[in-house]
Amino acid sequence: MIEEFKKFALRGNVVDLAVGVVIGAAFGAIVASLVADVIMPIIGAITGGLDFSNYYIPLSSKVQSGLSYVDAKKQGAVLGYGQFLTVLLNFLIVAFVLFLVIRAMNQLLRAQDAKADVPKAPEIPADVKLLAEIRDQLTTLNAHMGSAVR
Repeated sequence: MIEEFKKFALRGNVVDLAVGVVIGAAFGAIVASLVADVIMPIIGAITGGLDFSNYYIPLSSKVQSGLSYVDAKKQGAVLGYGQFLTVLLNFLIVAFVLFLVIRAMNQLLRAQDAKADVPKAPEIPADVKLLAEIRDQLTTLNAHMGSAVR
């Protein structure tokens, strides 16, 4: 059973998947920071200083108005639609970037396939080349002979 597990764990697909998960997690952190620290502040500045992460609807009478989202969650049930908008924007950015990466990869693969699909001219055997040269010389000789007879 241990041998089977070693074979499974060390297969290329599993290792590739593990690398993809690690890179995906790091990429997710980068995108989360991009949205939270760059994009949302710009949107907030455009909309007059609004911070979307603190938008919520209290679902409990225990929640006092005017609190930050984190503090409001501590007091009771809240519907954090601002946080949802932030996460949704994260998703859209990740999906768009992945779309661009996959699109570029597909274009590269198509270019490689097009290059590989171009058929090479078949190599002409040496005896066929020699026969073609003899034919051409005979044609030239006949043309000279025909013009000399006239």
